[in-house]
Amino acid sequence: MKRRTGTGLLLAALVFGWGCEEKNAYVPPPPPQVTVSRPMRRQISDHLEFTGNTQAFKSVQLVARVQGYLEKVLFHDGDQVRKGQPLFLIQQDTYQARLKQAEAQILQQKASLNHAQTELERFSGLVQQHAAAQTDVDNWRFQRDNALAAVTAAEANRDLAKLDLDYTQVVAPFDGRIDRRLKDPGNLVGAGEFTALAHINQIDPIYVYFTINENDLLKVIKQTHVEPGEAEKLKIPAALALSGETGYPHRGYLDFTAISVTPTTGTLLLRAIYPNPDGTILPGLFARVRVLVVHSEKSALLVPEAAIGYDQLGSYLLVVDDKNIVQRRPVKLGIQADEGREVTEGIADQDRLIVNGLLRAIPGNAVTPVQTPPAETEQPAS
Repeated sequence: MKRRTGTGLLLAALVFGWGCEEKNAYVPPPPPQVTVSRPMRRQISDHLEFTGNTQAFKSVQLVARVQGYLEKVLFHDGDQVRKGQPLFLIQQDTYQARLKQAEAQILQQKASLNHAQTELERFSGLVQQHAAAQTDVDNWRFQRDNALAAVTAAEANRDLAKLDLDYTQVVAPFDGRIDRRLKDPGNLVGAGEFTALAHINQIDPIYVYFTINENDLLKVIKQTHVEPGEAEKLKIPAALALSGETGYPHRGYLDFTAISVTPTTGTLLLRAIYPNPDGTILPGLFARVRVLVVHSEKSALLVPEAAIGYDQLGSYLLVVDDKNIVQRRPVKLGIQADEGREVTEGIADQDRLIVNGLLRAIPGNAVTPVQTPPAETEQPAS
């Protein structure tokens, strides 16, 4: 009995002893880790952005220039064709016969010319011998000159007949890609009017047409002191992006400006040209164009586009101060550059910008910053 009582007292002491120990204290989690980077200081230039449409460098509607039945189509629809390549053949026998007729007319008129020249020389000698009248000489001189004119007219008719025969073969005027044929063999073409046979385009290089409004135009002229007519000679860089493309992957230059502003729209037509060796840029596509503003170089602070946030108050950046506390900085944005976006107000060169882990960064809360050079900045996870 005493032994059981002692054991109970020992257990009670152990229980009460454990109960008097200190409870586990709550330890808050460490601040979330974010990647920070300082803004980049770069020399950049202003750009203007436009929307426009692509258009073929050369575009021709092939037509029948002479009348006749279409005998052959010498290509497959959509072919790449070379300059001078035969494409259509119109009935030739009629024009070959007309050419022979014209050549025969030349021979006939030359015979008349030779006869008149011979008679003129003969009667000129007889007049000197007082064996013929001067009127005979004058008559044969007239016949000679008339025959000479007839030969010239016959040669012109022969040249026209030759042209008509050449027109029976329709050839490609330049290297390009031909559309589908608009007439099948057996159709009468060129009757009464020129008959469209097909379209052919050259798209390497390719044009992009766009417009600039008069406010931007006058602002650029005042800033750069470059007139539109002079701008074409400078080959000002113009980058191009098609629908769905990021950035401006295609490089070209400005090569034409219209001579007047359209009064109804208040815009000036511009054109840029781009290499297109693989033919992936087709005419008629919607395009975004980014044109360099000459003489606009300046030093600017650039930040990654992904680091910029937007809300009802405007654009902002999240900055980590010297106590590792997140601050919201409203910023004023400038132009888009290849390395990032220009910030004209709101940050300084030594500010630490949060470029990764933005969802974990709450203004007013502490974070654990990890410094990353601008060149190694990663894109935040979506």
